[in-house]
Amino acid sequence: MTTLHFAEGLRELVGGVDVVLSDIWGVVHNGLESFPEACEALHTYRSRGGTVILITNAPRPADSVQRQLRKLGVADETYDAIVSSGDLTRLYVADHPGRKMFWLGPERDNSIYRGLDAVTAPLEEADYIVCTGLYDDETETAEDYRGMMLKARERKLTLVCANPDIVVERGDRLIYCAGAIAELYRELGGEVIFYGKPHRPIYERAMALAGERQGHQIDRKKVLAIGDSVRTDLTGAREFGIDCLFVTRGIHSEEFEGLDQLDPTSVMELFGHPPMALMRELKW
Repeated sequence: MTTLHFAEGLRELVGGVDVVLSDIWGVVHNGLESFPEACEALHTYRSRGGTVILITNAPRPADSVQRQLRKLGVADETYDAIVSSGDLTRLYVADHPGRKMFWLGPERDNSIYRGLDAVTAPLEEADYIVCTGLYDDETETAEDYRGMMLKARERKLTLVCANPDIVVERGDRLIYCAGAIAELYRELGGEVIFYGKPHRPIYERAMALAGERQGHQIDRKKVLAIGDSVRTDLTGAREFGIDCLFVTRGIHSEEFEGLDQLDPTSVMELFGHPPMALMRELKW
């Protein structure tokens, strides 16, 4: 398949779809404001019997993500549940009691270990690293952490990445995320454990929650993923065996500017394996 379908709205794609697994950042909001039409689309789908699970690479637990959504005006009725990479990372921390953790990330992400029996320590004394992001993502890049990562590699520390995203939108800007540091560490020969898209555990957790809501095991042929990242959303959906609607207004917006159709060469360059459909902004 080398041609792409540009859908007018979600309504065209959800016939026979029982579950939508929707990205948040770039689809539902941009970090500063929510997208009303996207929220309406998901709410309408739910009102017609569908289940919406929000899956996000946010390095915070689901209740923290929900508080942010409420502040941005995203109603609870927009979705059934949230699964975050932060939740999965917290499970890792909980499963390693007594081991010393070096936490790398901004203060706003301290919920990653709040309430857990976690022992934090300097890099020189730590048993492993949990990375939720850059200390200052407004001014820093992963390169600012090369020296730190070289020291970590010398000590053969495992880095647990709580957000595999490389970049994310904040308003009209792109800022670096934990995934950028994790990829640098991996390039330097360090061991990395990734939680979140495109890795399987977050999809398995989302499907389990959807099955609880529906009251039966979910057929993957009846699941639609929605996202704006080739690297995380599209790749994750493809490897998990579910269809994907790709929203072009997100982190790849410049590459799609002014396009209403793509030739086969462009499809391969942008996607490799293309999504089932494209939409500039999610709407019903």
